[in-house]
Amino acid sequence: MSQFKSLQSLRKRQSPLAQTERQLKLLEGGIFTEEDAPRFEERILATLKAPLRSKQLDILQVNLGYMCNQVCTHCHVDAGPDRKEIMTINTMEHCLKAIKSSKVKTLDLTGGAPEMNPNFRWFVTQAKACGVDEIIVRSNLTIIVANKKYHDLPDFFAKHGVHVVSSMPHWTEEKTDRQRGSGVFNDSIKALKMLNDVGYGQAQSGLKLDLVYNPSGAFLPGDQNALSAEFKQRLDRSFGIQFNDLFALTNLPISRFLDYLIASENYDDYMWALVDAYNPAAAQAVMCTNTLSVSWDGHLYDCDFNQMLQMPIQDERQHISEFDNDLMNGRLISVSQHCYGCTAGAGSSCQGAVA
Repeated sequence: MSQFKSLQSLRKRQSPLAQTERQLKLLEGGIFTEEDAPRFEERILATLKAPLRSKQLDILQVNLGYMCNQVCTHCHVDAGPDRKEIMTINTMEHCLKAIKSSKVKTLDLTGGAPEMNPNFRWFVTQAKACGVDEIIVRSNLTIIVANKKYHDLPDFFAKHGVHVVSSMPHWTEEKTDRQRGSGVFNDSIKALKMLNDVGYGQAQSGLKLDLVYNPSGAFLPGDQNALSAEFKQRLDRSFGIQFNDLFALTNLPISRFLDYLIASENYDDYMWALVDAYNPAAAQAVMCTNTLSVSWDGHLYDCDFNQMLQMPIQDERQHISEFDNDLMNGRLISVSQHCYGCTAGAGSSCQGAVA
């Protein structure tokens, strides 16, 4: 696969749309040619005896923009400081209308760094007024200490009872910085302490702080319970940091991670690892069946991974401004080979992903 050695320079020359079209073509069989791999939709039909369909809509996952203060090697959103895509307040208002007209229980805010959207706090307060049971913010932690205008985010989160879900690749500086950038570990520790100081992760506080672990290479995550116990022991012993749960998520073969797999000649082996780890029980509980993903420009997807590959929902109403809750139930879920990532082992979609 030497033709893919300069993949990163190619990415820089291509538009985001051209990049997603190229990646989807690869996933649909462009380089998966050494052996005949079972198509994901065929595996679903064989094991579940029916295609994946949406159920009652419980979660509205909203991407507030691809701008981020970090550039992480595994990022499926391809987020960074140079990304200018940002959700407008008009699109947010359509999201609020959808919440009011549906039975959505959870608003899940992601990015990029969702906190960098200038209307982020307004959106949280308005959503809270709509009566959703839970608001999740997928924070990269370092945004809290990146600029003084974000230093009060822990207090804002606590005031509104926001559930904070944050990426933490490892309990060591070396492995964390290797995946997320120099200095990220120390800034993450500072941010976690700030969250602990206002009650997050503390017993009886009611303020939930969960961490997300993604492997740093072309391999699947280990046992989630064992990883959680190890993280809790290490972070408490070294820094006095407390958190609620840790979720071990599989890196999906899209965006920067797909580029890495191809350039490092690990793509075929990794895809077969996902195929071999397929778990029918995990397939029955994938997040896309009760979630609707809204892109920064208001378009609708079954999940944020499909959003990155420009695979819209299978319905003629594909924008949040056209939302109709009755049309959200029972639709076919759009799938491709990357979906094996959410059905491998214990599954990766119970809590979604952090950019």
